[in-house]
Amino acid sequence: MSLQRPPRDTRLDLLRGWLQLQIFASHAHGSLIGAWLISAAWGLSDSSEQFVYLSGFVLGSVFTLKAHRGGWRAGLADLGPRIRRLWTTHMVVLCAMAAMVLAVEMTVPLPGEAARLGWSWLAEAPWLALPAAGTLLWQPIEMGILPVFIWSMLLLPGFLWLAERFGPWALAPSLALYLAVQEWGWQVPGLGGREVEFNPLAWQALFLLGAWFGRRALLHGRAIGLNRWGLGAALLVLAAGAGLRLASHLGALDVSGLDDKQHLAPARMLHSLSLAYAVVALWRVREVALRGPLLRALAAAGRQSLHVFCVGLFLSYGLAVLFRQQGWQWWLEALVVLGGLALLGFATAAEWSPGLARGVKNPQK
Repeated sequence: MSLQRPPRDTRLDLLRGWLQLQIFASHAHGSLIGAWLISAAWGLSDSSEQFVYLSGFVLGSVFTLKAHRGGWRAGLADLGPRIRRLWTTHMVVLCAMAAMVLAVEMTVPLPGEAARLGWSWLAEAPWLALPAAGTLLWQPIEMGILPVFIWSMLLLPGFLWLAERFGPWALAPSLALYLAVQEWGWQVPGLGGREVEFNPLAWQALFLLGAWFGRRALLHGRAIGLNRWGLGAALLVLAAGAGLRLASHLGALDVSGLDDKQHLAPARMLHSLSLAYAVVALWRVREVALRGPLLRALAAAGRQSLHVFCVGLFLSYGLAVLFRQQGWQWWLEALVVLGGLALLGFATAAEWSPGLARGVKNPQK
């Protein structure tokens, strides 16, 4: 069977750009925008789940296309450099963030800032911490999401090999591992006294489920059938999530067991999949006219999502420091908005500048 690369789905670019803005706002701790005006404030999941699922979807489709055109080695030849670039990006971001956190501790000053964010080991024994970081098993706070992508990408070839031969049964090992995490608390041991964030034994299930649907979309023209009953069920889950989150905001209910992010609690996973299905069911037009600079910039942020995320980490941490020093101020909220616009500008510049675009090639694209 001859497979053709499908036309680019503009919805994915816009969605990933919007998700990047939400991630940036949520990391600017102290901001009312990040606390109340993002989807995580009104549900049991957030942008992280959508990114992991969408990355699996895209890479599952890309690997399948490469393998069908040039054989399994062609798929591996495409995936390998993506993993290497992502690992390199993680290490560069980790070292740069360490420098920023240590500089903040010494100059702001914020005594104990490095220890609070889990960077003490690097400050005390960098000859041990850096090799440990290279294994992806030492993760200071907010340094855990990129390793999840790397570990999941390493599983992708074997998973798609199983899918080629055993169909839906290829999902069984992944789901069994996920259930083991939920039932017995399995997790990957961390180094340097730090827990591995985003337990990869659980989060791989979301990535590989996305890869399964990405493969189906390539082979059969669509990932899943759309019907009223499925949409109704998804909307009920989202409504229940909003109700539970509201009760949590009011102090009437503790939902920490339902929305456990570390181990991707079943309710959290169900909510994220329901949100993905509802968006696809309600927004069926693949090609969206990108009229106006804002929509074009948002789509560019989606295409350059990895590096927009990385730049956003530094901007949001700087804003979080300001919120801690100044308390809530209206002008700090204005800076959050300006920071989001700056990220859109960075993404647009990356696409308009050939040299910069080559320099920020996206391993997940």
